[in-house]
Amino acid sequence: MEDDRKGLRVDPRYVQATKEAVIGLILFVLNFLWWYGFAYTLGSGSPDKYTYVLGFPAWFFWSCIVGFVVFSIAATWVVARFFKDIPLD
Repeated sequence: MEDDRKGLRVDPRYVQATKEAVIGLILFVLNFLWWYGFAYTLGSGSPDKYTYVLGFPAWFFWSCIVGFVVFSIAATWVVARFFKDIPLD
């Protein structure tokens, strides 16, 4: 444990939990921006003008299918790299 400026003891578990929460929020925001960006830029036109990838409209393929794969891999990597197993008692 370490002391902060006010003389209170800071539990290192809270520091790690805060770090993990911030990383989780960053991943969420990036995932939302990915999804929103592809869905609303590629899917904003008339359905008659859609392009298709593997039978799916391009906006759906890039925002939902590829986004799910990319952020599943990213979440797995982030947990393995930055998250720590800490006792809760």
